[in-house]
Amino acid sequence: MPQNDEVDLDITNVAHGGVFVARHEGRVVFVPDTLPGERIRARISDRTHDRFWRGEAVEVIDAAPERQEHVWDAASIDREPGQRAGGAEFGHIRLTHQRELKRRVIEDALQRTGRLDADTIAQVSPTGGRVEVEPIEGESPDGTGWRTRVRLQVGDDGRVGPYAARTHTIIPVRSLPLATDAVQEAAPFGQTFPGAESIDVVATAGGAAHVLVNDAPIRTGKRLARPRRRPVPIRERVGDREFRLDARGFWQVHRGAASTLTAAVQDAVDEALFDPRAANLDLYGGVGLLAAALGDKFGSTLRITSVESDEAATDDAAENLADWVGASAVTARVEHFAADLAANASATDRGRLRAATVVLDPPRSGAGRAVVESIASLRPAQIVYVACDPVALARDLAFFAERGYPLRSLRAFDLFPNTHHVEAVATLTP
Repeated sequence: MPQNDEVDLDITNVAHGGVFVARHEGRVVFVPDTLPGERIRARISDRTHDRFWRGEAVEVIDAAPERQEHVWDAASIDREPGQRAGGAEFGHIRLTHQRELKRRVIEDALQRTGRLDADTIAQVSPTGGRVEVEPIEGESPDGTGWRTRVRLQVGDDGRVGPYAARTHTIIPVRSLPLATDAVQEAAPFGQTFPGAESIDVVATAGGAAHVLVNDAPIRTGKRLARPRRRPVPIRERVGDREFRLDARGFWQVHRGAASTLTAAVQDAVDEALFDPRAANLDLYGGVGLLAAALGDKFGSTLRITSVESDEAATDDAAENLADWVGASAVTARVEHFAADLAANASATDRGRLRAATVVLDPPRSGAGRAVVESIASLRPAQIVYVACDPVALARDLAFFAERGYPLRSLRAFDLFPNTHHVEAVATLTP
């Protein structure tokens, strides 16, 4: 079959990554912009893989009952595939069914990659049945209006917009329906930014909006150097607590995510196993959100070390955790910090680490085998793992289980409506 030929496909399942599964002549074909139960016409766009092909949905022949008009016309299937804005790949699916599809992806990852059977998955769910993807309190009926941070790309002509899905094609847009009103009002639609690489639009919980221009790298000889970016300090609030951070620094994107994860991590900790005076750890700690969550639950005697590779975030964490004399913030790569602890901790330190609770919130790629091995070798009392990628989480859960830390509980949260992303909080105990 020549590449770019069109075929009719029956969509049978959802796969990780915001794509859906069909078969053509015995071969798996991954296609976005559709959903299970549909018959579509697709253009085969990539045949380079031996085990699967990729396609582009160009027409819906028989629609599934869960299909809706896309929440963002810039991403609609009515557009040519290469002209559909990325970042809202589930926007054509009713919100309740999006959560069902995310549930299937989580359970599939736990079974295939995490090597957990259906009975074990049922036991770790709060409901005692299947894993449920919980909506965020106050969510809009169509899952829009939640993004407090948006990055728009800048083309050679200075125009701004999101990339089309899986490309570096910039799509000029006039709306960002997933974003909050403050972000939409501040977004520089129709403006040009010659020489810039991207534009960040950031709105704080208090409603203040910032438009931050990120200049393109400058070539010096054979190397590209990024221009120094002036910090833009902002404040975010979670409940009664305020956090300092840089506007370009990491903070949860959904307007309700920081509060949701604070409560979820507090609930995930087994109080019977928690010792506030142990050598508790907050790994990939950012500006101290989850360390503060433990401090607010367990009081002023908390001892905890927050570890983060970004020096500016560590400086902010030190201020944000100042209410706890026993809290400290360390600038280090987690894999190096954990390996050093595992290799060099004294007998006294190991005793305090065995009583510890370890919270980790790694990037989308997960913690990985080396970090898991280092943490498990310390034999902490419990581990709370916050994950934004179900496959990376499942892989790391399998690593932890091999080292004597099986999964005890798991909750999932829909922190990214109208996208394929989902957040999970897992508790592991020896």
